[in-house]
Amino acid sequence: MKIGLSNFPTDYSIRAVPLARAAEERGFESLFVVEHTHIPASRRTPYPIGGDLPSIYWESYEPFTFLAQAAAVTERLNIGTGICLVPEHHPIALAKRVASLDSLSNGRFLFGIGAGWNAEELENHGVAFEDRWKVLREHILAMKACWTEKAAEFHGRYVDFDPVWVEPKPARRPHPPILIGASSKWAIERIVEYADGWLPVLVPEFDERLAQLHRLCEEHDRDPASIDVTVFAMPDKAMIEQLHGKGVNRVVFGLETRPEAESLAWLDQQVEIVEWAQRLD
Repeated sequence: MKIGLSNFPTDYSIRAVPLARAAEERGFESLFVVEHTHIPASRRTPYPIGGDLPSIYWESYEPFTFLAQAAAVTERLNIGTGICLVPEHHPIALAKRVASLDSLSNGRFLFGIGAGWNAEELENHGVAFEDRWKVLREHILAMKACWTEKAAEFHGRYVDFDPVWVEPKPARRPHPPILIGASSKWAIERIVEYADGWLPVLVPEFDERLAQLHRLCEEHDRDPASIDVTVFAMPDKAMIEQLHGKGVNRVVFGLETRPEAESLAWLDQQVEIVEWAQRLD
């Protein structure tokens, strides 16, 4: 079982360099960071889990910049977006950004993706909320073309371009793993169609969705073992053991947005469970 970290990094929490070094030294396999380009001040869209939206949602660093620093000071630590809001990017520009980070990190990038929950945030990027997953799908398909073809082209409803040269190509072939960070029944269908993995928070419907994933893989002639199942969950041995038995590949612990000293102390507390999880078979 692989154990990763997720974080909302800000200018008042632990920086990328000490965090990445500490995570690798303590045996963590991966580091995921979030993305929100901004949060609209109107606050028209409510926080999905209720209450006030924590300020870290608009204070967090741009993830690719943060992860580039993390990659530069580590050798084994995988780095990932948890998640990248794909509809808020131009697909050619995002394809180049992802490929550059994957190439510079020698194939250590994990591309966690999602479509977003804040309607105004998407609207500020020219994307209608109801179209967000359709836009994401075309962006991902267009990016795959950029990563795998010399003269890539794509012609869809939301993305349309004639042959282009986009270099460098990713170090990992054909491209970094694409992990969809959502838990609806439609998310499972999307994973089987065009993604490489599932990146949910551990929700009550997890077992039901996992069964759906296996069923759809069988229907579409995909090997379920080829799909990377990563779960955001608490550092709890009993839970990790259960998830391991269900075929989960990776569990990601949430590191709160804390200063360096507090973050390092918390990481030290997790070393025993990280080492234990690595021995599961």
